Amino acid sequence: MTTMRLDDLRQYSDVLRSRNGQMVTVRFVEPRDAEALQNYFRSLTTRSRYNRFLGATRELPPSLLEDFIHVGEADRFSVVATMLVDGHETIVGEARYAFDSETTAIEFGLSIDDRWQGHGIGKALMKNLECRAASFGATRLFGDTLRSNDAMIALARKAGYAFTNTPNDWKLTRFQKEIPVEPQEIPCASWRLAAVSPSAMSSLAV
Repeated sequence: MTTMRLDDLRQYSDVLRSRNGQMVTVRFVEPRDAEALQNYFRSLTTRSRYNRFLGATRELPPSLLEDFIHVGEADRFSVVATMLVDGHETIVGEARYAFDSETTAIEFGLSIDDRWQGHGIGKALMKNLECRAASFGATRLFGDTLRSNDAMIALARKAGYAFTNTPNDWKLTRFQKEIPVEPQEIPCASWRLAAVSPSAMSSLAV
């Protein structure tokens, strides 16, 4: 494998577990998810939306929604964490990440549905993102959050992230973590597929 197969996104899906053992599927966002993803963001509390987008917003602007649902453009990727709730696939979390080949770093942001916070989904999703980052050959993962976002800061601290000032923005703090190019465990399909061919490590990005 030398590139990501955008015609078969589901092969990059992963099954995680919540704290009480419930199955959580992490998969790339597809265009068919546009309405469900928008409804997910609308259902977040005002505070959660503010923390996720670092400002006030009621929903994703159309241009940003388009960016979310088109995987791989400009080396940016979006995933959703879903669970079966009353027999229906339901988005309970999401993350968006971008790979910079020059710095071998991945920047990311994520959110978890307020009703599902405290179930270990955020922790599992962050671990999954570390593996997805390693599949690119990235050596560092980082994100920025509001200094008032206690939940995200606590989550990152428990996951082993170090903190520093965000350049040129005193309202934010940056959390970052060095990650092994080869994870000791393989908790994501992206790494398994990349490991098929050593050359894939530098060419996974579209």
